[in-house]
Amino acid sequence: MKALNIPTLDFVGKRTYAIIFSVVLITASIFSLATQGLKFGIDFTGGTLIEVGYKKSVDLNEIRTVLTKENFKGANVQYFGSTNEVLIRLEPQKISSAKLSTKIIRLLGDEVDIRRVEFVGPKVGEELTNDGGLAMLYALIGILIYVAFRFEYRFALGSISALIHDVIITLGVFSLLQIEFDLTVLAAILAVIGYSLNDTIVVFDRIRENFLSTRHVDPAKIINGALNQTLSRTIMTSVTTLLVLLALFFLGGEIIHSFALALLIGVVIGTYSSIYVASSMILVMGISKEDLLPSEKEKQEIDSRP
Repeated sequence: MKALNIPTLDFVGKRTYAIIFSVVLITASIFSLATQGLKFGIDFTGGTLIEVGYKKSVDLNEIRTVLTKENFKGANVQYFGSTNEVLIRLEPQKISSAKLSTKIIRLLGDEVDIRRVEFVGPKVGEELTNDGGLAMLYALIGILIYVAFRFEYRFALGSISALIHDVIITLGVFSLLQIEFDLTVLAAILAVIGYSLNDTIVVFDRIRENFLSTRHVDPAKIINGALNQTLSRTIMTSVTTLLVLLALFFLGGEIIHSFALALLIGVVIGTYSSIYVASSMILVMGISKEDLLPSEKEKQEIDSRP
């Protein structure tokens, strides 16, 4: 595939503006998370999930109105596959699942077919919240160790900074807009971590190659050159990924709406952080050619290989 003909851009020279932009986004995200928090779905808070089927298409607003009148506040109603099938998520109720399903049939009409009723207790929801947070933490620790061994500790800190940057901003958007956060969104955030890391590794590989193949060149110029050399690949990867995610967001239905939105935000922010955040961090920490040269022991091992 022929590379895009993109002019050389001064990414490093604009890093001050990028840092200010990132600080503003992170500050707003942390403030929203601290004041509003996330709007957790029943996967985390506990509650009841009811899948119902109709013989013909149904208006979701009518169902929401009926449930609200019966004090089912905060009920989440969405289509599930088609306009004849509806998924209802209710907050924890004091009655049993059997009585609840009977009451829902009475409210929605006899023509309703109850397909599925699932109950998630508050204890299970709390465990899922803890496990989800630990999964994200373990992923970041594993990435830190991997990048430190593959490159150098400055690269590891730079990549982790970019990943934390991406996660906080993505969570901040969900908190600010009060979009429901469930297990699918958590899975999307973990996918964003992998996507952003892959993008960052490609940039770091080129930066290391440029450091080792040049002499007496300013680190800022080397990093800027590497960013420009990988820019066509970054743009093509991001654009093709975004096209798929936009199709999922607009055509995939409400059931994966939040999942696709989290990935959309993550891909955009992840591409930005790979260019500005990760590279700026290693430059601030004073990376140099000497830091990337193999040690005497490693040189001997390389020379002794057949």
